[in-house]
Amino acid sequence: MKKNIIIIVFLLFTSVFVYSQNTITGTFSGLANQQVKLLGFNGFATYAIDSVQADGKGVFKLRYSKQDFGMAYLLAENEKTFVVLLADKENLKLKGLNLALPESLKIIEGEQNILFGQYATEHPRREQTLSAWDYLANIYQKDSLFALHEVPKQAIEKEKQRIKKEDSLFLATLPKGSYVSYYLPLRKLVSSVATAAQYRTEEIPATINAFREIDYADERLYKSGLLGETIEAQFWLIENSGRSSDSVYIEMAKSIDGLIDNLLADEQKLNEISEHLFKFLEKRSLFQASEYLAIKLLTENTCTVNDDFSAQLESYRAMKNGNIAPDFEFQGDVIAPGFETAHIPKTLSAVKSEYTVVVFGASWCPTCPQELLQISGLYENWKQHNVEVVFVSLDEDETTFKSFAGVFPFISTCDYQKWESPIVKDYHVFATPTTFLLNNKREILLRPNSVSQLDSWIDWYLVQGNK
Repeated sequence: MKKNIIIIVFLLFTSVFVYSQNTITGTFSGLANQQVKLLGFNGFATYAIDSVQADGKGVFKLRYSKQDFGMAYLLAENEKTFVVLLADKENLKLKGLNLALPESLKIIEGEQNILFGQYATEHPRREQTLSAWDYLANIYQKDSLFALHEVPKQAIEKEKQRIKKEDSLFLATLPKGSYVSYYLPLRKLVSSVATAAQYRTEEIPATINAFREIDYADERLYKSGLLGETIEAQFWLIENSGRSSDSVYIEMAKSIDGLIDNLLADEQKLNEISEHLFKFLEKRSLFQASEYLAIKLLTENTCTVNDDFSAQLESYRAMKNGNIAPDFEFQGDVIAPGFETAHIPKTLSAVKSEYTVVVFGASWCPTCPQELLQISGLYENWKQHNVEVVFVSLDEDETTFKSFAGVFPFISTCDYQKWESPIVKDYHVFATPTTFLLNNKREILLRPNSVSQLDSWIDWYLVQGNK
């Protein structure tokens, strides 16, 4: 009897679980017999929610549960996608020809998706019209032929305000507490950045403040698919706000402070978002801001940075611009074209040049061979401006090292200890290639993220500066 009760309870529980799931039903004749996937967003990543094969008429049904609520997208075999909103107690029904033809698609059922689709169609049209009115307003302000005509100027401004009010009213009337009421204003903010920077500079301060007011620990943001764009857009706008470089870095520091304070209670999100921001700042060569972020995280006593990211940040603190790079001996094997055996330098400090480029890399590094060949092609020009190059290899095999480095025209050294090399550890190298530009006092002048950036520095400061 007890066994039967347990089975019945289990079946009831399973039944409730199954029927509590929400569904997406699609009818797309162009997807007949194709596999259709539903993928959701989780922070910076995506994950598979469900997958099913459409029948011969292109009909399919996908399921999702409460943990999937947020934004997601349908993916067909032809790699075309369609963004959908996954909401509680809101089954979604779609009909169309193909995901590649969104104009043929119709949302039959799903209130929040209908609102999302309506705004996604209407908002860009309003923005295009506003841009046209902005263009005319600029003419009536600055062109002497039109500047005296007040009536058109007032009419233009009145129409601009009407369009903005119409857009704001749509967002204000969205169902309270719904995901669409959170997502659409966020999407509008992110998409407004380029327009504000280029055409509506008066909106820049308010836009930056709006980014600063976002709760970056909010799970709804993690499910939006906009997490990376939200972080990057704020700092891109500050960078392109027309401020002086000093003012730009002051504003970035203010945003970094607010971001870290916001995330202190959630270490996992703090690590993920900080690492993403750090890489973004490095990629855009905003080294003063990435340095500020690194030191802020390392000195924040109330948070714990994961080991890998901490090593990366420590490298930045220890080897930042202005610090003195450690001297080191050329241990193991040394290849030094152009040097007589008796005059091969024994240490980095023995390299007689005004500037030295120290490159850490290896034959097994995917991008190192290409970058080292680029340096080889630029070496003779650099040499004329008193720039020497020292390549520190992380290879572990003598034959491999000599074969790889033997074609380079500059000094190469390898102690075959890979990441355990004292030189690698002293320079806090955690990835290859890593490059430093030093002066004759071993002061770090630059940590370039590409050979082209390094060559531009040499051209600007050494070549053009000496003309």
